[in-house]
Amino acid sequence: IYPSRGIWLARTDGKIYNFVNKKSRNSFMMKKNPRKISWTVLYRRKMKKGTDVDVTKKRSRKTTKFQRSIQGATLENILAKRNQKPEVRKAQREHVIRSQKE
Repeated sequence: IYPSRGIWLARTDGKIYNFVNKKSRNSFMMKKNPRKISWTVLYRRKMKKGTDVDVTKKRSRKTTKFQRSIQGATLENILAKRNQKPEVRKAQREHVIRSQKE
C-alpha cells in the first residue's frame, strides 16, 4: 500500500488493520473469507495462480562419504584392520584379553 493510500481500522482490542480500499474493508467488516474471494492475494496463493511455471524444486547436494583418521589411529591403520580376516582379529582380541588377565 503506497503512502497516503488506504484506510486504517483500529479495533477496540488494539489490533490495527490497513486496507487498500473500501472494497477490501467492507469485505473484512462482513467477515468474508479472503481465501474464497477470487480477487484477493490469499485466494491467488491458495489456488497457485500467477506462479512461474518454470520454477523447479531446489536441488539438494548429495552428501559424500569422507573417511578421516581418528585421534590415535591413522586412516591406513583403520583400513588395514577393516581388511583383516575375522579369524586374525579374533585371535588378536583373545591375545589382548589373555595378557590383561595375567
